[in-house]
Amino acid sequence: MKEFNTSAIPILKESNLEYRLINLDVDEFKSRINQTNQKNEKSSTNQISNMSNIYKSLELSKSSEDLIYFVEDDYIHENQSISEMIFTYERLASLTKNEIVMCPTDYPYLYMKADETKIFLGENYHWRKINETLCTFLMSKQTVEKHWNRLISMCQQEHYPFESPLHQIYKVEMCISPVPSLAIHCTNINSAFGLSPNKDWKKIWDENE
Repeated sequence: MKEFNTSAIPILKESNLEYRLINLDVDEFKSRINQTNQKNEKSSTNQISNMSNIYKSLELSKSSEDLIYFVEDDYIHENQSISEMIFTYERLASLTKNEIVMCPTDYPYLYMKADETKIFLGENYHWRKINETLCTFLMSKQTVEKHWNRLISMCQQEHYPFESPLHQIYKVEMCISPVPSLAIHCTNINSAFGLSPNKDWKKIWDENE
């Protein structure tokens, strides 16, 4: 595993955060990943790389002691996203007496069916119970350990949908997302997975340019 030289990354360099950038070695995980997906088709090279990335992230989470934010690289966040998630987690975990999972994105596709839900007041946002996410979510170390086998199964074979192991976890652990959204997924923005409603994302983009 090779680490990057981070001297050319001003945002990280100027922060007070401890950080480490790791160059993923896909070959490290190829023997652990089923090359055939649930449809009995050959998984693409890109998908195997993606599964290796998630696998590595899960392994690294073992060294964490508290909350773990698994985040993909194509999301734009509001400035207050992390603080809102942390303070809301503390409030709602205390209220419900249970661990919770958090997704920062109000995905448009979650409004395409009339699911029953629950609404909570977070730090500054409302949050609603959801049953599905993509691969960006916040979870406690305790929840990761409790559902380790199911999480790892997401990396061992390509499921349909890919995130179905996560959706099984949300049948046991409550998952919530903010209204309005704290983050936007920048892939397929013209699809059901794209622009979250009721947010002026052009304004946020311009403010952070």
